[in-house]
Amino acid sequence: MRMRRPSPTLLWWFAAGTLGVAVLVVSVPIAASAYDVPLVIAFVAATAQGAALPLSLSRPVEATLLQFAGVATFAIAMPANPDMTWPLTIPGLIALSLHVGLVAARHSWRAGALAWWASVLVTILVAVLDPSGRGVDDGDVTLIVYATDSALVVIAAMVIRHWSGIRRQLAEARRDIAVEQSQRAVAEERTRIARELHDVVAHSMSVIHMQATSASYRLKNADEESKQEFTRIAAGARSAMREMRQLLSVLRDEQADASLAPVPGLDRVPELVESTRAAGVPVDLEMELGTGTVTGLPDTIGTGAYRIVQESLSNVIRHAPGARTLVVIDLADGMLKLSVCNDAAPTPSVESSPGGHGLHGMRERVRLLGGTLETGPRPEGGYRVAARLPVGGAA
Repeated sequence: MRMRRPSPTLLWWFAAGTLGVAVLVVSVPIAASAYDVPLVIAFVAATAQGAALPLSLSRPVEATLLQFAGVATFAIAMPANPDMTWPLTIPGLIALSLHVGLVAARHSWRAGALAWWASVLVTILVAVLDPSGRGVDDGDVTLIVYATDSALVVIAAMVIRHWSGIRRQLAEARRDIAVEQSQRAVAEERTRIARELHDVVAHSMSVIHMQATSASYRLKNADEESKQEFTRIAAGARSAMREMRQLLSVLRDEQADASLAPVPGLDRVPELVESTRAAGVPVDLEMELGTGTVTGLPDTIGTGAYRIVQESLSNVIRHAPGARTLVVIDLADGMLKLSVCNDAAPTPSVESSPGGHGLHGMRERVRLLGGTLETGPRPEGGYRVAARLPVGGAA
C-alpha cells in the first residue's frame, strides 16, 4: 500500500512548531542561568518568541509584533554584563533570525524584507531606549552579527522560495505536456478508428447500396416483390451510410457540433419496426406515450430506448428469424418502460452467442441512464428484453 505524502503546508507547520518548542526549551534555562533573567520573565519572553514562529505562517504581522515583544522583554530584563550578548541573547538572536526567514519563505519577498528591516530597527531602538542606561555601543557587536546573519537567512529563504516556484512551474509544465500527449493519443486513436470505419464498413455499405440499386436492372426476370425488396435494402444502406458519415465527422473532429452525432429517438421506432417486418420478422408495436411525449423526452433517453429496441430486433433477426415479436413502449410514473418479446426460443442462445456484444452494450447503456435491464428466455418459450429508464433523472 502506497502511503500518501504529507502536504507542504502540514510540513511547514510541523517544522515551525518544532522550532518554537525548541526555542522555548533552550531559551528559558540559558536566559535564567547565563543571563541572570528571572525565571518567570524568561519563560514568558521565550514563550512569546517560540509561539511567534508557527504563528508567522498564517499571521505574519501579529507574529512579528509578538516576536518583538519577546525580544524587548529579554533586553530590558537582562542586567548589565559586558561578558554577555545584548540586547539579544544567543537563543533570542537565533529565534529572531528564524522568524524573519519564515516570513520571507512563506510570504512575499516584500514581507520578508520588511520584517528584516523592522527587526533591525526594533533591536536598535531597544538598545537606544534601554531603561538601564545602556546604549548602542554596548550592543554594537550583537547588532552587527544579528543584522548580517538575519540578512543571509532572508536571502536564503527568498532563493529557496524562488527555486520552489520554478520547480512547481516545471511540474505544472510536465503535467500540461502529459495531458497534451494524452489528448493527442486520443485524437490519433479517434482518427485511426474513423479511417478503419471509412475504409472497411463504409466501403462495404457502399457496395451493398450499389448492388441493391442496380439489381432491378441487372436481374431482368426479377418480379415486382423482389424489386421492392432490393429498394428497401438500398434505402437501409443509404440510411446506414448517412449515420456512418455523421459518426465519422464526430470521430475526426473533437470540436464538432454535437448535432452532427446520429441521435435517433423514439419517433423513429415505427420506421425501425417497418424495416424489421421487411426483413421477414412479423413485428407488432404498441406505444403508449401520449401526444408530444416522444419529442419531449430527453435525447439521451430517446436515443437509449431506440438503440435497445434496435439491438433487440437485430438479435431476433439473427437468432430467431421469422419469430413473431411484440415491442411495447410505455411511459408511466416518470419511468419509460420498453420490452421486446419474441415467441420462438433463440437458437443458439443469445447469451452464449460467440463474439456477441449486443447484450453487454445494452446493459452498459441502461446503467449509464440509471435504469434497469432484464433479459432471458421466457417460460412459455422465446426470449424477452425489458428495460426501465427513469425519465426525470436522465442526464
